[in-house]
Amino acid sequence: MSGSGSDPHLSMVRPVEPRTPEGCEECLRLGSTWVHLRLCLTCGRVGCCDSSPHRHARGHAHEAGHPIVASMEPGEDWRWCFVDEALV
Repeated sequence: MSGSGSDPHLSMVRPVEPRTPEGCEECLRLGSTWVHLRLCLTCGRVGCCDSSPHRHARGHAHEAGHPIVASMEPGEDWRWCFVDEALV
Protein backbone atom coordinates (compact mmCIF):
# COMPACT_ATOMS: atom_id res chain seq x y z
CA MET A 1 0.00 0.00 0.00
CA SER A 2 1.16 3.50 -0.68
CA GLY A 3 1.81 6.22 1.88
CA SER A 4 4.45 6.82 4.50
CA GLY A 5 3.13 4.41 7.13
CA SER A 6 3.96 6.88 9.92
CA ASP A 7 0.39 8.02 10.66
CA PRO A 8 -0.39 7.57 14.38
CA HIS A 9 -3.93 6.47 13.47
CA LEU A 10 -2.59 3.27 11.91
CA SER A 11 -2.86 1.70 15.38
CA MET A 12 -6.65 1.60 14.78
CA VAL A 13 -6.32 -0.63 11.69
CA ARG A 14 -7.66 -4.14 12.25
CA PRO A 15 -8.04 -7.21 10.03
CA VAL A 16 -11.56 -6.68 8.67
CA GLU A 17 -13.96 -8.14 6.12
CA PRO A 18 -16.40 -5.85 4.28
CA ARG A 19 -19.77 -5.92 6.07
CA THR A 20 -21.59 -5.22 2.78
CA PRO A 21 -19.21 -6.18 -0.05
CA GLU A 22 -22.00 -5.49 -2.56
CA GLY A 23 -21.94 -1.73 -1.87
CA CYS A 24 -22.14 1.20 0.51
CA GLU A 25 -24.04 0.09 3.60
CA GLU A 26 -26.02 3.32 3.94
CA CYS A 27 -26.64 3.83 0.20
CA LEU A 28 -28.00 0.29 -0.04
CA ARG A 29 -30.36 1.03 2.86
CA LEU A 30 -31.42 4.38 1.32
CA GLY A 31 -31.69 3.11 -2.26
CA SER A 32 -29.07 5.68 -3.27
CA THR A 33 -26.11 5.43 -5.63
CA TRP A 34 -22.37 5.83 -5.11
CA VAL A 35 -19.27 6.50 -7.22
CA HIS A 36 -16.51 4.54 -5.43
CA LEU A 37 -16.38 2.39 -2.30
CA ARG A 38 -14.17 2.70 0.79
CA LEU A 39 -13.63 0.10 3.52
CA CYS A 40 -13.29 1.18 7.16
CA LEU A 41 -10.16 -0.55 8.41
CA THR A 42 -11.36 -0.51 12.02
CA CYS A 43 -14.80 -2.16 11.71
CA GLY A 44 -15.33 -3.27 8.11
CA ARG A 45 -18.11 -0.82 7.27
CA VAL A 46 -18.35 -0.09 3.55
CA GLY A 47 -19.01 3.54 2.68
CA CYS A 48 -19.12 5.69 -0.42
CA CYS A 49 -16.36 8.13 -1.40
CA ASP A 50 -16.28 11.92 -1.27
CA SER A 51 -17.32 12.07 -4.95
CA SER A 52 -20.55 10.26 -4.08
CA PRO A 53 -23.68 12.25 -3.15
CA HIS A 54 -23.72 11.25 0.52
CA ARG A 55 -20.00 10.79 1.36
CA HIS A 56 -20.84 8.01 3.85
CA ALA A 57 -17.23 6.86 4.35
CA ARG A 58 -16.22 10.32 5.61
CA GLY A 59 -19.33 10.59 7.77
CA HIS A 60 -18.64 7.22 9.38
CA ALA A 61 -15.01 8.16 10.03
CA HIS A 62 -16.04 11.29 11.91
CA GLU A 63 -19.05 9.83 13.74
CA ALA A 64 -17.44 6.54 14.79
CA GLY A 65 -13.89 7.84 15.22
CA HIS A 66 -12.55 5.29 12.72
CA PRO A 67 -10.11 7.40 10.69
CA ILE A 68 -8.59 5.06 8.09
CA VAL A 69 -10.22 3.59 5.00
CA ALA A 70 -8.93 1.55 2.08
CA SER A 71 -10.15 1.79 -1.48
CA MET A 72 -12.34 -1.12 -2.52
CA GLU A 73 -11.92 -0.31 -6.20
CA PRO A 74 -10.38 -3.04 -8.39
CA GLY A 75 -6.68 -2.41 -8.99
CA GLU A 76 -6.38 0.21 -6.25
CA ASP A 77 -4.20 -0.46 -3.20
CA TRP A 78 -4.16 2.58 -0.95
CA ARG A 79 -5.36 3.79 2.45
CA TRP A 80 -6.57 7.25 3.47
CA CYS A 81 -6.67 8.90 6.88
CA PHE A 82 -9.62 11.30 7.21
CA VAL A 83 -8.09 12.95 10.30
CA ASP A 84 -4.81 13.84 8.63
CA GLU A 85 -6.27 14.10 5.11
CA ALA A 86 -3.37 12.01 3.81
CA LEU A 87 -2.44 8.68 2.28
CA VAL A 88 -1.06 6.24 4.86
